[in-house]
Order: sequence, then structure tokens, then C-alpha cells
Amino acid sequence: MSPGVHRPTVGAVVLTMNDRPKEFPRAMASLLAQENIELDVIVVGNGCAPQQVPPGVRTVELAENVGIPEGRNVGAANVTGDYLFFFDNDAHLPDTDALARLAAALDGEPGLAYAQPRIADPDTGVTLRRWVPRLRASDPARPGVVTVMAEGVVMVRRAVFEAVGGWPGHFFLFHEGIDLAWRLWNKGGTGKYLPDIVVHHPATDPARHATFYRLNARNRVWLARRNLPRVLVPLNLTTFVLLTLWRFRDKAALRASFDGFRDGLRGGYGQRSPMSWGTVARLTRAGRPPVL
Repeated sequence: MSPGVHRPTVGAVVLTMNDRPKEFPRAMASLLAQENIELDVIVVGNGCAPQQVPPGVRTVELAENVGIPEGRNVGAANVTGDYLFFFDNDAHLPDTDALARLAAALDGEPGLAYAQPRIADPDTGVTLRRWVPRLRASDPARPGVVTVMAEGVVMVRRAVFEAVGGWPGHFFLFHEGIDLAWRLWNKGGTGKYLPDIVVHHPATDPARHATFYRLNARNRVWLARRNLPRVLVPLNLTTFVLLTLWRFRDKAALRASFDGFRDGLRGGYGQRSPMSWGTVARLTRAGRPPVL
């Protein structure tokens, strides 16, 4: 890039628990290879002292595992940049212009709050349905405005991220991306899915986590109780219960899900800040009313 040409400033946040000795170095190498941006990288050790960190990359060591969203909040507070890039440590960027292109999309639309690349398995090229941030996910190559995000690989405009208070740290794991996206929309922002920008990530199953069913259900309740107008909360949760009964046939999974559901109803969701009815209308026009 010639002198005087604008270079976007990006703060990249990577979490580690030192449990991916093969994937983490590849992730970091692909991140540090990004071109035509000013990049500041932080590695957050979630309950550990980060290992295998490339020279020159700063680290933060947390005494305990505070969960993914709170770990990302810590990282965001320790990097500079107009944009924040949250990057799973088992992902990698096959192209050296991925971050520059995401930042260019945000540069080009002042109302755009976040930009989502397409995530694809590196071996099969498959994009899982849960990685496509919209309801109609049959064509992962279709771009457009989206109302949620796949939070493991996403770029967010820093100013609006800070204005809404960042990730919901107390969620620990699951649904923090929907919570953040809804609050970004409620601030007047939008999200965009850019499938021509590809990030590789292994097609793992979220149910591999022992706490998946309980936290998934608990956080779904918290999500609704924190963000929705009161009249929409029971509609959202009824949809969730029906989907749970349809998706899960295993009795242990159902039991854990309903235990989590009850945990969410007991409280602990944090500060309630319901979105406006104008935001409900905008989300609905964008293809995903917040009862789904």
C-alpha cells in the first residue's frame, strides 16, 4: 500500500486455554499475516498463562476461566483499534486480506455495526447451518443484512461495541452473540454477512461441552428477559420450548435443557434493557423477528 493511504486499525482478541497446541499456532500465524491494516493483537489466557504466543504479541493472564464472552471483554479492553476482531483459536484465515476487507465493509457503511465472514470447515468446505447468521441458511453463499452473529469470528465497530457494554460476560458460553447483536441493532446499527470472505474453522459439535444443554437453555431465557419487551418474552420462550422438544430426543439432554430453563427463570440475567418496538420492527423487516 502506498504512503498516505488509509489503513484501518483493528484490535484482534484471541482466547486460549492452552488446549489446542496444533490449531493455536496456525491461527496466530494467519492473523499476524494479515495485510493493509494496523493490527494490535492480544491473547487472553482464560485461567492460564498463555503458551505458544508469537514474539511481540501481548498477553493477559486470568486467574480463572471467566467464560468466553467475559474473556473477550477483557481482551477488547486491552487492544487499540477502531474495529475489534474476535477470533477463535482453532480458526485460521486462508487469505491475507480478510481483515482488510471486513474493515473496508465497515468503513464504507457508517451504520454497519458488525461484519460477519463465512465460516467453512477447512477439510470439507462445508458451512454449518449454525454458522449462517439468518433463519434461511440453506445457501451459505448468499450475502445480506443479518440480525445475529456467529460470535467466534466477527468484526465489530468498537465505538458501538463499547456503547452497548460489550459482550454479556455472565453468560459464560452460548447465545452471547445474539445478545450483543440485538443490543447493537437497538443502538441503530445493522449487521452484514459477507460470504465471499472465508474463514476456516473445524466443524465441531457445540454439544461436546458437558454444560451445553443447561447453559444453552439458561442463556436463552436470559437473552429474552434482558432484551425483549415484556409481551414478547413468553412468545420467545414458548418458541424455544417447542424447538427443544422437537430437536432433542435424548432424555438426558431434555432434562438438562429444562434444568437450565428453570435456572434462567430464577433470575441472574443481569440488567434488563428491553429493545424498542422500533428495533423489533427493524429486526422483523430484516427477516428475523426476535421471537424466533
